[in-house]
Amino acid sequence: MSFTSLGLSEFLLKSLKDLGYEQPTPIQEKAIPAILEGDDILAAAETGSGKTAGFTLPILERLVKALPPQGNLVTALVLVPTRELAVQVEEAIRQYARFFPRKLKTLAVFGGVSINNQMQAMRGGCDIVVATPGRLLDLVDRNAVDLRAVTTLVLDEADRMLDLGFADELDEILDELPNQRQNLLFSATFPKGVKTLTEDLLDSPVEIEIKQESTIPEQLVQRAIEVDRNNRTMLLKYLLKQKQWSQILIFVASKRTANNVEMKLYRSGIQAQTLHGDLTQTERTQALKDFRTGRCKILIATDLAARGIDIPNLPCVLNYDLPRSPADYVHRIGRTARAGEIGQALSFVDHEGDAHFKLIEKRIQQQISREQIEGFERSKDIPESVTAKKGKAPVKGKRKSKKDKLREAAALKAQNDAQKQ
Repeated sequence: MSFTSLGLSEFLLKSLKDLGYEQPTPIQEKAIPAILEGDDILAAAETGSGKTAGFTLPILERLVKALPPQGNLVTALVLVPTRELAVQVEEAIRQYARFFPRKLKTLAVFGGVSINNQMQAMRGGCDIVVATPGRLLDLVDRNAVDLRAVTTLVLDEADRMLDLGFADELDEILDELPNQRQNLLFSATFPKGVKTLTEDLLDSPVEIEIKQESTIPEQLVQRAIEVDRNNRTMLLKYLLKQKQWSQILIFVASKRTANNVEMKLYRSGIQAQTLHGDLTQTERTQALKDFRTGRCKILIATDLAARGIDIPNLPCVLNYDLPRSPADYVHRIGRTARAGEIGQALSFVDHEGDAHFKLIEKRIQQQISREQIEGFERSKDIPESVTAKKGKAPVKGKRKSKKDKLREAAALKAQNDAQKQ
């Protein structure tokens, strides 16, 4: 199946071609037509399965026929559990919408930064808002966001949102939304809380379950190198000079890290190129072309930008930053050892990433022996920032639930009535 057969407009097909997307993933094949039909969706899909494009592309397709929002109204709302995911999803939406017929307004809102800038950004309305629940409610409380015109609601990683204790916030947000809307729920798993949410939220949903392929070829050698976080770049320089790989693809977590690593390599006389969402399309195309032809030996890429990378005989992939999920890990290391060729996948594991790498090993059902490079041995002292997190559940904010607010209002009214008497 091709993206053309899914009923997408030419402006979306052009974006996908420029991004290097050749064929839809299983979740995209099933979700896109159903969403275009207006159905509610209940999808089991892990991060890395292509679900962001699975819900974004049909939303953009339907927005073409919608009037631009006004005031402080929102047309499509995507709820996510973390700031990092909000930024990532909103960036992906902008990439897919690069050839949208009119000026499309998107916004990522999350806590930990000034709310004033987000309030100003909401002026004039917004086509698509990607938000964490707490900060969204802060904006609603200040009348900076009006959710009464939302036509599509997406809950991305619903299981994680419930694990992090967002149930009350979700209830409050649902109360602010119109009754008539399309609901799209994506979750890696369906624990009891998610199932309860689906009963209250979805109307005769189309159910989709995608089993993630995690097959790793035998000819792919995986290595986990323990190193302190602040020594990763020095170790990278050492390995590049010692191993002299014909080419290497280095994965990082953000465009900022990509630029920083490239600059530090350049200062050491090592030429590299970056591939991330802030580059122009011309720059992205040129970087991919240089890497495919071998002109570029070292490419530093984020996960979003790396979707279209398919290099024959790529000898090595290196995870400078560990990926967010095991599915992303499999996708990354799958860039090497293709078509029966031998390949090598290296991962830097600092103290902060220990627990996460163990989770990756558990999910791929493989144990990768740890090693250290002489001169770059990882410190035996575990940072306080890591030990403080162990055994502690995520801490919720002190936002009062709607029930608490109603109780307080009733108590205050009773007190005032008693005083009047």
